[in-house]
Amino acid sequence: MSPQTITPTLDRREFLKLTGQSTAAMAWLTGCTLSPEIQPPVSHNTATRVNEKSDSQSLPQEKSLPEENTKPEISLEVKIGQMLLVGFRGIEIMSHDDPIVQDIREHHIGGVVLFNYDVARQSPVRNIQSPQQVKTLVSTLQDYSEIPLFIGIDYEGGIINRLPKAYGFPATVSHQYLGNKNNRKLTRQYATTMAKTLAELGINLNFAPVVDVNTNPHNPIIAKKQRSFSPNPKIVAQHALEFIKAHREQNVLCTLKHFPGHGSSTADSHLGVADVSKTWNPLELEPYIELIQAGEANTIMTAHVFNKQLDPDYPATLSNLIITGLLRGELKFKGLIFSDDMQMKAIANSYGLETAIHKAIKAGIDILVIGNNTGDFVPDIAKRVATIIKQLVQNGALSEERINESYQRITQLKSRLATL
Repeated sequence: MSPQTITPTLDRREFLKLTGQSTAAMAWLTGCTLSPEIQPPVSHNTATRVNEKSDSQSLPQEKSLPEENTKPEISLEVKIGQMLLVGFRGIEIMSHDDPIVQDIREHHIGGVVLFNYDVARQSPVRNIQSPQQVKTLVSTLQDYSEIPLFIGIDYEGGIINRLPKAYGFPATVSHQYLGNKNNRKLTRQYATTMAKTLAELGINLNFAPVVDVNTNPHNPIIAKKQRSFSPNPKIVAQHALEFIKAHREQNVLCTLKHFPGHGSSTADSHLGVADVSKTWNPLELEPYIELIQAGEANTIMTAHVFNKQLDPDYPATLSNLIITGLLRGELKFKGLIFSDDMQMKAIANSYGLETAIHKAIKAGIDILVIGNNTGDFVPDIAKRVATIIKQLVQNGALSEERINESYQRITQLKSRLATL
């Protein structure tokens, strides 16, 4: 989609009006104080480059409130863009022409995901270098976005930790360590430190805790990486609850993963198909049931696992039976559903991009996570995916009503962030 064909987007004040939030609340959400003209913080060596841009390339300005009893029309492009959470390269924003800025301004992406390692380049230079650098990067990204962004990160603790101690962040421990200690106060203590770290950086979405039950101690991606609290689903739920509460106190969202359970797998879905049909046990649903019923599940991430006990044809991320039937229907989950990374081999090697996107959205996924960090970096991935979704709507393969459902869930949760 060229800049000339972009439909005018929704500005911050219009977003506030639609979601019923105060300007003060949204100021918290974006991590900045609103002013007549938003100027992104830039590092000392980029200020000149940013400021030399012409007026036509300046950052979005605050607009006056719409007339009473009127609602700005939200374009299909904006709704689709909000359904994308994308990974990118860069530890700072160099100019208004930075690719991730274009994805935010032209393709209206709903969020980004941060990494501390670039897989394709086999380099530690990706998005994370130091606390102040991350804080500035996040603030700058938010200032460019007319609708507040989800800033996501995998910050489980232990091995899966995108904020390493070597870069100046607090030390963490694994879920397995905390589950073995089985001391809820200790879990709350470590989770509070983590949540405060995220809040200070402006990161509002943690892809954690892992609530996979450790039913297979030889699991290469869960047990071997110490990502499960316990083989006991009750202990998993108890410690996940402490983790979530600690984050909520700091106004950071948590994401339960990986639904409907990855703990029994014998394969890594990052590398290929993980079939749990013969090993999965319904007890793996128990942490989800407890946390949903307790009202403590705001977002859930699906697993790229085949589970023929639940769907004979599709992995969970692409399964209407599992997402809409089981999670939404039987378990009564009304929150936001994220896919796991759509570029992981379990999906990428078995389905074309268009088919995977179509099936995932039709199944009930609200936000497609595209980490762009599984070995191949695709600079225009956001544009490609947004174009595919729009074409699917235009040719009738997806209904606009289905897009609207996800858009409403996304905007409602973004508006609630300030009141968690």
